[in-house]
Amino acid sequence: MAETALSESVVGVPDVWRLRARGCWAEAAALLAPHCADDPGAALRRAELLIEGCFYHLDGWAEAEDALRVAEAVAGTDEERGAAASERGFLAYGATLHSVRDRADEARSAFGRSAALLSPGSPGRPLLDFRRGLVAENIAENPAAARAAYRRAHAGAVAHGDAFLTSFTWRHLAGLAAADGDLAEARHGFAESLRLRVSLGHLVGTAPALLALAEVSSDDEATPLRAEAARLFTLLGAIPTWLAPSFPT
Repeated sequence: MAETALSESVVGVPDVWRLRARGCWAEAAALLAPHCADDPGAALRRAELLIEGCFYHLDGWAEAEDALRVAEAVAGTDEERGAAASERGFLAYGATLHSVRDRADEARSAFGRSAALLSPGSPGRPLLDFRRGLVAENIAENPAAARAAYRRAHAGAVAHGDAFLTSFTWRHLAGLAAADGDLAEARHGFAESLRLRVSLGHLVGTAPALLALAEVSSDDEATPLRAEAARLFTLLGAIPTWLAPSFPT
């Protein structure tokens, strides 16, 4: 889910990040659609947007698959093919995680292809490490391997100045700390994740960050955090879908 620069031919397309940050993935993807036939960067970004939307809406899997096939078809370099393979793995992981279809083997295979194609210093490698951490944590149920992958991803994201990805690595490292009973470390990580998402204007990711921090905070601190999360959830039209049980009507 890292936010990276658009390729040169689509730099002038307005509002892609602003739409993405507000949970309008289809609208952001539509801005890129005219460029996808001859711009691998635009095709990959469009697929990335639609895949990300699946994780928040828990829907749209077929459209994301179609967009990814276009990106795979126009990829011309190892970096482009490696990035497309990372998206393939992420889509397969999401389908497995959310019980659409068990594609765990496909996810691992795609991430392996991505690792072989991306150069050691590629800006896409920290994102790949993070996604492999997700598989280790949520599919393989191996928190030690997940922690190691998240730490690699975190170091790489910081080195590349990728604040968006860093907000995710902080969040997931904090989740593992909370599971281990280290609430001080969990509070620190969740607070850093929230700070980054607010500073980036990532509204659709702010409600989950608020709730995560509330879970490891005192009652007095948690109450306003949950109230703000509920406000944002309503403002954004009940997205992410999977937060709905946190806000019973």
